[in-house]
Order: sequence, then C-alpha cells, then structure tokens
Amino acid sequence: MMAGPNQGQTDQSLRHWFFSILLAVIVATPGAAEPPQRVYRNELKPLANPTPLLADYPELIHPIRESARFEGPALIDDPGADLSVRGWRFSMNARAVIEMPNRLRGDKTAVVVVHPWGINDGQGWRIPEPAGFAFGTPATVDYIARHMREVVNPLLKSLRGNVALVMYSMRGAEDPIRRRLYRSIRRRPTPVERKQAELDLTAKLRSFSYEAGSIPESLPLSQQNPVSDYFQQLPGGLFRDKYNGPGFWDLPIPIHSAIDVAPDDVVFYDADGYEALRDFLRREGVSHILLCGYACTKCYRRTAAGYLNLEKDFNVFLVGDGTLEPTPMVDNIRFATSAAIAAASRDHLITQASWIQVIPGQKVAPRSKEHSDEPKTSSRQ
Repeated sequence: MMAGPNQGQTDQSLRHWFFSILLAVIVATPGAAEPPQRVYRNELKPLANPTPLLADYPELIHPIRESARFEGPALIDDPGADLSVRGWRFSMNARAVIEMPNRLRGDKTAVVVVHPWGINDGQGWRIPEPAGFAFGTPATVDYIARHMREVVNPLLKSLRGNVALVMYSMRGAEDPIRRRLYRSIRRRPTPVERKQAELDLTAKLRSFSYEAGSIPESLPLSQQNPVSDYFQQLPGGLFRDKYNGPGFWDLPIPIHSAIDVAPDDVVFYDADGYEALRDFLRREGVSHILLCGYACTKCYRRTAAGYLNLEKDFNVFLVGDGTLEPTPMVDNIRFATSAAIAAASRDHLITQASWIQVIPGQKVAPRSKEHSDEPKTSSRQ
C-alpha cells in the first residue's frame, strides 16, 4: 500500500511525540538527574575526658560542659581538602553532644561576619546621647569591640588566603561612600577610590549630630493597667528617631576598626537580599560557610546573611566563639552567648576558632591575584 501524501509527516510527528513523552518520563523519574546518595554510618564512639566546648575565651564566652560526648564520622570530606573543621551538635535523642571531624577545601569555603558595625571606634559613628543605642549600651559596645580584637580579627587573619572569601554583611544598602571604600558583590574599588572614600567617610560621620531625645520625665498611667501602659511608652529599646536622631540609620556604617579589612574582602549589604548573596557565593564556587557575627539570636540568625538563609544552600558551621549575644547587662553576655549557641546546636553544626585549622602539607586555596600588590587596609585609616 502506498503511503498517503501526509503519511511521512504523520510518522515524524508520532516519533517526535513518542520521544517527548519518553524524555518527560525520564526527567520526572525521582532521582534520575540526581547524583547517587551517600550512606552515612551514624556510628558514635564515646569520648573520654573531653575538654569543655567554647573554652578558649572564658572571659568572653562561658564554656559549655557536657559529660556525654561522642564522636561520629565526618559529614564533609572533600577530595583535596586543606582545612580541618571539627564540628559538634547536641542531640536530645542521643542525649549527648556529637562531634564530627570534617575536611574542607579552602577554595570552596567562605568566612562570613554578620554586622561587625564600627560604633564608638574612632571612625566617627557614635551612640547618640543621652539615651540612644546601637549594639546596646556603651559598655556592651566595648565588650563587642574586645571580642572583635581578640577572637574575630585573629581568626580572619589566620584564614585569609586559605579560603575563597572573607565577607562582611552590613546594614542597609550600598551607598556612594562605601561603594568606593569596600569591595562588594558588584565591584572592586581602586586604591585611589578607597583613599578618597576614607576621607569622605570620616567627614560624613563626624558632621552628624549625635544628640537626640532623652527618656520622658513623666508617663501617664491608667489605674487599671499601669504595667502595660508603662512598657508601651518605655519599651526595652527603641531604635527610632526619638532617641537616635533623624538620619542616624542612614549614615554609611563602617566595618569596625578592630578588624583589619583586606582589599579582597567583600562587603554584602542586607538590602541586596539573600538571593544576590547566594548567587555571588555560587559564582565563586563556595559550598561551605564559616559564620561569625552579631547577635546570636537576631542578626546572626535572621538577616539576609543569617544562618537560617545560608543553610538552605550551603554547609554552614556556626563559629560558636565567633559570635556574641549582647544582653542588657554586660556581665550576662558570656552566659547568654553560650546558652544561645547550645540551643542552636540542636539543629545546626557548631565549631570554634581553634577547631578551624589549615591541614599541614596540603596545598591551600590560592588568593585572588587581582590587586594582590595592594597593601592591606584597615577600617581604622
């Protein structure tokens, strides 16, 4: 039988339809395009006489003592790893702390510091008087500055050049001054731009009036609900114009002068949104995050660069002694910090500065050669 004039086209359409259906079935098949899963052997070995956790800086963070401690297999073991990052978590069901050795490739690792604001540090941005606050009271600010000097900055110096990126997340949006002062996810300023931006930053911050309103001398209270009325009018803390002054939060907040910022370090701004940060990290080949910053249960946790966002796409290690939980009373900060980290450890992996080590004899991640001849700059300058 001879085929009709449209038979060839019909056969071709049928073949196209058949292969389209077949392709759709293959793509829709669960796991068809996914790499094979790894079976993790959750074998726990008791640790004899382990030292307390977070015990390296007892004057800043109260050590965590848990007698039930086990070691499990590594969660991450990158081929060609050059960083050793031991981690731990607490399991209610195991009724113990579980520790895990991990081996990471430095060129797939970024260190991120959340909100290292330069307040009362000589650069010009100050806590408004007599009743304003940022980061807390002046005493709290001094405590945080000490933590940056003694814990965070040494950690960054030890890892810079051995990891893909050192990054800072900062409040607000990129402004004309910080655009020329810090490398961002969009551009890298020239040395000439940086030098002029440092002068502009100082002039801008020092020209602001850091005087605002004081707390009220009297409060109208009802007979029935005086406690509720009192706290409605004088809550635990107000960031608004009344106590900090109009325009305070629009100023270009610098990175704290206790941190030595290198030209290759990257600043990310909250207003960019998490997706922009995620995409930048992916373009840089980052898989692992070592997270420092302030404050444990707030910015460190919830902002664009907080761990609740980052852990959706990256392997996140909370550096337990690389963060603080500022409380209203300075004497309580070290206890509040360890309590916040202990609570986070139920669902997040914790490490500490002394547990992050370059593996001897391994090839470390190469630093960016671009602008490698630039001297390190400090936010003090």
